[in-house]
Amino acid sequence: MNAQKEPPIHLSFSDKYTDDHSWQYFHKHRRKKLSDRVEHRMARRALALSGNPASVLDLPCGTGRFWSMLAGDPKRELLAADFNGAMLEVAAKVRDPAVVSRFRQLQCSAFDITLPGNSVDCIFSIRLMHHIGESANRIAMLREFHRVSRDTVVVSLWVDGNYKAWRRRKLEEKRRQDGEHSDNRFLVPREQFESECLAAGLDIVGHVDFLPRLFMWRTYVLRKKAAKTVVDPHDWT
Repeated sequence: MNAQKEPPIHLSFSDKYTDDHSWQYFHKHRRKKLSDRVEHRMARRALALSGNPASVLDLPCGTGRFWSMLAGDPKRELLAADFNGAMLEVAAKVRDPAVVSRFRQLQCSAFDITLPGNSVDCIFSIRLMHHIGESANRIAMLREFHRVSRDTVVVSLWVDGNYKAWRRRKLEEKRRQDGEHSDNRFLVPREQFESECLAAGLDIVGHVDFLPRLFMWRTYVLRKKAAKTVVDPHDWT
């Protein structure tokens, strides 16, 4: 009897990206010009650490904020995926048609990517992991990235060890005291996340910080652990 596949993890925050909210998301990031430039610089450095991969899956792609940068290599194979179809629709409308045409688009969850194993050289995941509050869910997502990537994973999240993290913890403590709910954005201790990466079969190549010791944003570059070669003892003779 075949074992049934468990249903993919679904987080309620992902349902908020309606058509109107997707347009709001696009305009919000277009207004944040300074932070957008810094994030693009971080992304370029992370891709360089990844070895400038020949194929990239942008997940979640949102409204295509990084598409022009990812398409800067004319030979790169490009895929883009998002859980919300509205995000893909807005991206197709607001980005350069020549750039949009370079991307194969998929609507799927980061927990259940509709691609076979080892489909792309690199999974590029910006501004998603900080929404994942449970360690088990982060590991599940990283394992799915491990399955689909042939080589590397680029992932950003909020980490501790900086001024903004200290401020964030003070805010969260006040919210708990006031009986308020979480805003679905989570700070993860660096050592904990790095151990989760290892648990998912991913080694840490390096990281790029937004502004060290000040801001929470960190982008990690991870690589699939090399498969261990099994040596037959008879070959030693």
